[in-house]
Parts: sequence; C-alpha cells; structure tokens
Amino acid sequence: MATFASKSGLQMALTAADKEEVLKKALAAFGRPLKKVLIIPPDITRLNSNAGFLTDLLYKLLSPTAQVDIIPALGTHFPMGETELRAMFGRNIPLDRFKVHDWRNDVRTLGEIPGNLVKEWSEGKVDYSVQVQCNKLLFAGYDLILSVGQVVPHEVVGMANYTKNILIGVGGSDMINKSHFLGACYGMERMMGINATPVRKLLNYGVKTFLSDLPILYVLTVMAKNQQSGGMDMKGLFVGDDDAAFDEAVKLSQQTNFDLLDKPLKKVLVYLDPEEFKSTWLGNKSVYRTRMAIADDGELIVMAPGLKQFGEDPQIDKLIRKYGYKGTPVTLKAVAENDDLRQNLSAAAHLIHGSSEGRFTIRYCPGAGVSRQEIEGVGFAYGDLAEVERRYQPEKLKDGVNRLSDGEEIFYISNPALGLWALKKQFA
Repeated sequence: MATFASKSGLQMALTAADKEEVLKKALAAFGRPLKKVLIIPPDITRLNSNAGFLTDLLYKLLSPTAQVDIIPALGTHFPMGETELRAMFGRNIPLDRFKVHDWRNDVRTLGEIPGNLVKEWSEGKVDYSVQVQCNKLLFAGYDLILSVGQVVPHEVVGMANYTKNILIGVGGSDMINKSHFLGACYGMERMMGINATPVRKLLNYGVKTFLSDLPILYVLTVMAKNQQSGGMDMKGLFVGDDDAAFDEAVKLSQQTNFDLLDKPLKKVLVYLDPEEFKSTWLGNKSVYRTRMAIADDGELIVMAPGLKQFGEDPQIDKLIRKYGYKGTPVTLKAVAENDDLRQNLSAAAHLIHGSSEGRFTIRYCPGAGVSRQEIEGVGFAYGDLAEVERRYQPEKLKDGVNRLSDGEEIFYISNPALGLWALKKQFA
C-alpha cells in the first residue's frame, strides 16, 4: 500500500518523457507478471485531464506482452463514438479494445454501506443505505486495473477522481444516485475543493470494504492551463494504490486549480467549448465552479454554442425538463412527492447544484440546438449567443478580470472544468 511513483511541482510542466518515466517506474514497482490489464480512463468530457495521452502510452507499454482492455468511466454520460475515441486516445489503440459502461444494467452488486454510517457522514441530512456496484468487467480476472484521471475541485465529491472513478465512473445507479444526492443535501459549497467530504468517505469505504481484492492502481494527474500557449500543462503525476497518492495530488491541485478572490464578482462570463459541453449536465460546471465567487444579485452568463440537451441520459434529460432548476426547497419537495425523481436522485442533486437558489441570475446563451423556450422552461434566463459574442468578443478576452472600452468589468472563464473560483475568506 503506497505511492509507487510520482513527479510534481508548481513550476513544472511534465514532458512526454517524464510521464513515461513515472509510468514505467510504477509498473516495475507493482512487481507482478501482467498478462491481462484493464485501463479505466475518463471520457471525452475530461479531455483536459491528459488521460487520453496516458492511456495511449500505457497501451504502448503493455500491449506487446499483455491483453489490454479499456473501459472509459462514463458514469451517466453518453458512450463515446469513434470520432471522440480517436480525438481523445489517438489512432494507435484498436477500437475493439474499448468497452462501453452501462450504469443501469451492466454492474455487479458487491454489498451495502449501512444507513447509520451515511447518516453520520451527512450529519443527519440523509439516512439510507447505499449499494456498492461496479461494472462486471472489473471481475474478469485482470492482473492489473489502472484507474486514470485528473484530480481537480468537484461539485459532487469535493475533489475529483480516485475511488470516484471506480464507484461512479464505472458504478451503478444506486451509488450514483445516492452519492450525488448525499452531496447536494450536505451542501456543495461545504465540499468543493475539500478532500474529506461525506461523499469521499462513502466512496473510499465502498472500495476499501468491498473491492480490496482487486489489483487497482490509481494514475492521477494535476493539470493547469498555460496562460501563454493556451494549452494544458501537467503539474503532477501520481501513481499509487491507496490514499497517499491521492492526498499528494489533492494538495497540489489545491495550490494549482483554485482561483481565490478578494471580493465577490458582479458579472461572470463563461465559455463552454462545443466539443466538450453539449448538455447542461456537464455545462453547469459553469455554475458549480463559480457560485462561491458570484455576488448576490450578480449575473452568470454562459456561452454554450454546442448545447444540444439537458441530460446526458434520455431519462434524466426528461426529468430536468419536467422539474427544472428551481432551488433546494422546491427540488426536495418534488423528491418527496414524485416517484420518478425519487428513483433518480442524481437528477435531483443536479437540479439543486444547477440552481443559484435565487441569489444570482444564470443566463444561458445556447446555439441552434436548444431554443429560448427550452432554456426558460428549465428555469434559466435566456441570452442571445450572437449578441453576447458581439458585445464581449470572447476571443479577445483573457481569463480573469477584463475591463471593456465602455468601462464595464467582467470576469471571464474560458473553461470552468479546470478549477474552482471562490473567495479567500471561504478557505481562510
């Protein structure tokens, strides 16, 4: 139980050679013959994690002597098509090596986390047991399972990755629904950017209690945007089989991915890359990651040219359209009164996460894929994308504070998935 290999530093930008060195060292330290290996990377919604490159590199290192299978950690997201697989993982890995996770049907139930523990972790906010489920493929006799992904502030669990990649990324509906609802009821602002949250305790307990026999190594990255090139730099790469590697990555991410501000922001403009953000399920990172920094009566403008739907799953999309982003009291009442939402608690959690609780305006500016009527139907204000583009010219903006020629001040974020924006006093 240890960190097998790592390389990191605030001023560092790991090269391809650095990454290969760390992976080779970790595989050597694992010290067992490898004939059959499973890699669990994120999907294309985590393109900036560099997990695509690492997966390709691991395949190159392992495939000459081992069968290598790859199952992207979709969670509730749509499966990746050939174009997306090639965009993320390159052209070297045969397509038949990629497997698809079905979170509703293709899982094994391993046990149950008792409700008294969940009640304790949530400070009494929820009181239910949670089934521990993950994809059946993990039990197909692999000599090594490599869970690859990025550690970054996260709205559901506090800090993304590690055991989340296993029990949510390739997990089942009970864990996904109840973990999301646990986090929403406990309070997103209480958890974002924090390691030891109720959801993290749930996931760690589940893996350590019910999956301890699986040979899992976690390959964890910490990434930061290079302000000069616009690309992504890897600040750290950590490989290990327990909390130690994750804890190291968390500390570096907290130093790297937080933008802590002196005063609340009155107007925030967020751009959602159309290749990465096609739903509000994902695009609402613009809400989750900025809400702690936005002033009361402020405005969040979300430029979403690639928006096509609300949920990543047809059933959840339907629920979002039905109930909308109306805030915590309204959503909890809907859960109590409606079985369809009660059976899909991750959707209920998302509705809570995606609301400003009436504190500030969320103005979504979609492309042609979603209408004004649909945007307003789920409780958002509508903005005309072309008008906003003309007004703010995002291609000319820098991340952070911008003052326009007419004196208006806005705070611009080119990708909300890369960090967390909050006030210094909130982390004092």
